[in-house]
Amino acid sequence: MIWFPFLRRETESGACLLGPEVMALGILWLGLALLGALQTHAQDSTPNLIPAPPLLLVPVEPDFQNEQFQGKWYFLGLAGNGFNKEKHRRMKMYISNYELNEDNSYNVTSTVAWNQTCHPSTKIFLPNLHLGQFNLGNIERYTGIQNYTSKVVTTDYNQFAILYFKKVHDNQEYIKIILFGRTKEVPSVPKAIFISFIKSLGLTDDHIIFPIPNDECMDK
Repeated sequence: MIWFPFLRRETESGACLLGPEVMALGILWLGLALLGALQTHAQDSTPNLIPAPPLLLVPVEPDFQNEQFQGKWYFLGLAGNGFNKEKHRRMKMYISNYELNEDNSYNVTSTVAWNQTCHPSTKIFLPNLHLGQFNLGNIERYTGIQNYTSKVVTTDYNQFAILYFKKVHDNQEYIKIILFGRTKEVPSVPKAIFISFIKSLGLTDDHIIFPIPNDECMDK
């Protein structure tokens, strides 16, 4: 496991214990060094392109608990190879509600505020053979999308979650990473984990967006 100073706390006796947020990380850090090395090699061989890593190399929350994950999440951070901090600087905070179905799929309804109106949209994510990984349902309805996969990288269920999305659209691979929170506040440790994970994928600060706080449509 890869350790970072902000993940440590000391007891009075000097022993190092893990904070509660760190217990939720599971095997997240185990793959970061390998991902970083692979992305560096890929960029060296393909200039100006930040490729998507193989899904099997992207960490996933061990023993994912789908019932605990359901409910309302606030959109607190975003990054991806198709996003730019300057271009998307006016992006606002929104909410996503994960509703668990009997077949362990999720109805995911995201509600965005636009022109003083709430705009909800719902996608269905079907469980994959891999725990904590989901595929977009009814994919034929989305023009140009050939594949769309979501993966829960890490979560403690009560405070934060980091999700990884990979979309193949017209033979081009796009990746997106979202930081979710149970409240509108961005906890410092999950934020640091989010940024470290993003950079392990070869993305930079220019690809990271923290949305504008927003009170519209937050109670939907």
